[in-house]
Amino acid sequence: MKSNDIILKKLNENGLSKTDLVTQTGLSSRTVAKIAKGEKLSSRTLQRIAIYLNTDPEELNPSSQNLILSILRDEKNAKISGGLYHELQIRMTYNSNHIEGSRLSEDQTRSIFETNTIDFSGEIPVDDILETIHHFRAIDYVIDTAEQPISEEIIKHLHYILEHDTTKDRLEWFAVGDYKKRGNIVGGRETAKPGEVSRRMKSLLSAYNRKKSIDIHDVIAFHADFEFIHPFQDGNGRVGRLITLKECLHHNIIPFIIEDAKKSYYYRGLTKWPDEKGWLTDTCLDGQDTFKRMLDSFDIPYDT
Repeated sequence: MKSNDIILKKLNENGLSKTDLVTQTGLSSRTVAKIAKGEKLSSRTLQRIAIYLNTDPEELNPSSQNLILSILRDEKNAKISGGLYHELQIRMTYNSNHIEGSRLSEDQTRSIFETNTIDFSGEIPVDDILETIHHFRAIDYVIDTAEQPISEEIIKHLHYILEHDTTKDRLEWFAVGDYKKRGNIVGGRETAKPGEVSRRMKSLLSAYNRKKSIDIHDVIAFHADFEFIHPFQDGNGRVGRLITLKECLHHNIIPFIIEDAKKSYYYRGLTKWPDEKGWLTDTCLDGQDTFKRMLDSFDIPYDT
């Protein structure tokens, strides 16, 4: 259950309303409105609400039990080097971009993240460098918005973060940060026509967000359905994999990283979905094992 859901439940149990929060805690109506919208509340706000409701602040903050998300947020905010956040940034960015054809090596990706420099060996497209830097920022955005319900706004902003200021951004028809304007076929498979994208995305999100609980299989299914819609002109794979990271962090599921070395299995899984779901499921679970090994290297406990 999310922080906002817990607050609403406790208000209801005590016969209180959001208006009572405004009048009796001194919180602004704008801050309290975030509860109904499912938006993230600051720890200070949660503490004030907890005092008013005579409960422990941690009881209103389930992310305190979401160890992976808590560690990522703490290390990100404290700018800690060499930890889980550091390695997630490098490994996911390298693999996700390399799957899409980036020429940057993992060492070069690491150099950009750690030192903001790069050792050139041969010709490297400027877009590869920009998209690497942008992917770091996109992971930050995912961590920051992890507990918010997945929405069109979040998805479009992820696309904008990844593709702004690249060569594609100079193409008027490309629509950076918005749905595609031209049809596309991927791997010989027809995707949603531009005029269908908005309706199909709303339908996908509505069905997903109505679920009472989300597990790893729900996240994988959402990923496959998203890729079949292929809502953007380009960058759908990277956006889709960032969404899986966000949703795993949101629902306290160990995330998965699709390694470039497993690209052929990953593409085969997407191609065979939904008739043969095992291919994609097994590839994603293998990616989850990759993340578990990363947790093991930092001696971070997790439920098996």
